[in-house]
Amino acid sequence: WYQRRVRGFKDADCWIRRFQEEPLPPAVQKHFQHLFERLVCLDYIIRNTDRGNDNWLIKYDKDKADNPEECIFVAAIDNGLAFPFKHPDEWRAYPYYWAWLPYASSPFSDHTKDLILNKLKDLDLVQEVIDELYGVFKHDKGFDKNLFERQASVMRGQILNLCQALEDKKSPLQLVQMPLLRIERRGDGKSNRGSNFIQRFQDKYPFFSAC
Repeated sequence: WYQRRVRGFKDADCWIRRFQEEPLPPAVQKHFQHLFERLVCLDYIIRNTDRGNDNWLIKYDKDKADNPEECIFVAAIDNGLAFPFKHPDEWRAYPYYWAWLPYASSPFSDHTKDLILNKLKDLDLVQEVIDELYGVFKHDKGFDKNLFERQASVMRGQILNLCQALEDKKSPLQLVQMPLLRIERRGDGKSNRGSNFIQRFQDKYPFFSAC
């Protein structure tokens, strides 16, 4: 796996507590909201089962507040428990802990919608991404092609939900409350034109439910 070191960052929990006491300037807050929404989209698509506020990072330099894009940054780390082959359905719900943050209650911005919605609705592009992931995952000694297809079906379902949330101007909190589903591919075609897709909703949920 490829790893990249980041410098000057602190865990999100540290900075979020600070921002509650010392609110960000409006322009910086707007940019941070956009960055937060990108984190949400990443985590939702890859169905990250281990995203606490201690494994995403924030870098903030208030001396650069006049230039929001150079003032604040977000880094998502420790993504090793992403891409599950099924939605949580036993004891643990594996919630997205950012769903309880105030930023998650605001509807997705037009900025985020314009940035990714058309890409996510492009089925051939989505399949290209899945094919690239296949090329990476197959190097694992324990790789199983059928298991990978189950991982891909979860990812497709997450993408469909995210598209709907962006179109309906839902918030990240509302996104994680949408019914869970999988999009299973049937057929041997390498492109979407040679495949049939079946949509299946989750019929079993964790004993302890959460976002």
